[in-house]
Amino acid sequence: MPLTLVLPDTYGFVLAAATSTFFANFLHAQRTAKLRHASKVAYPNAYASHEQAEKDPAAYKFNCAQRAHANFVENQPSAVGALLIAGLNFPLASAILGAAWTFGRVLYLYGYTSSAGPKGRSSGAAVAGLADVALKFMAAYTSYVIAMGK
Repeated sequence: MPLTLVLPDTYGFVLAAATSTFFANFLHAQRTAKLRHASKVAYPNAYASHEQAEKDPAAYKFNCAQRAHANFVENQPSAVGALLIAGLNFPLASAILGAAWTFGRVLYLYGYTSSAGPKGRSSGAAVAGLADVALKFMAAYTSYVIAMGK
């Protein structure tokens, strides 16, 4: 039996929230590039060495930016996937949570690359983490509802 999905009228908000993650990725890339330039860590080196980061605050900050960006890239696919699935059943709530996830990831970036270093990422991690967990549970419920034909 074929499955027909009808997108809710407000699904455009879900797509807007998903799109916001592309711009957050751009912010990560820009911040990392700026801090790479300041640290003078040459390509193809992904990070400053431990010794270099211990001696040079700019190299340490670059490493923080690089790690924040890598963490973003590691988490974006599952967050956007959960957002798109959850949005089929809970479009407005999912869009709000998706926007919160993006906002949290930007806070994470700027906190991580602040003078606080890794400790500065905590508030952004909390916002993004809570939104992510909620989206994943909503996606699981939506998947169940669709799979069971309810």
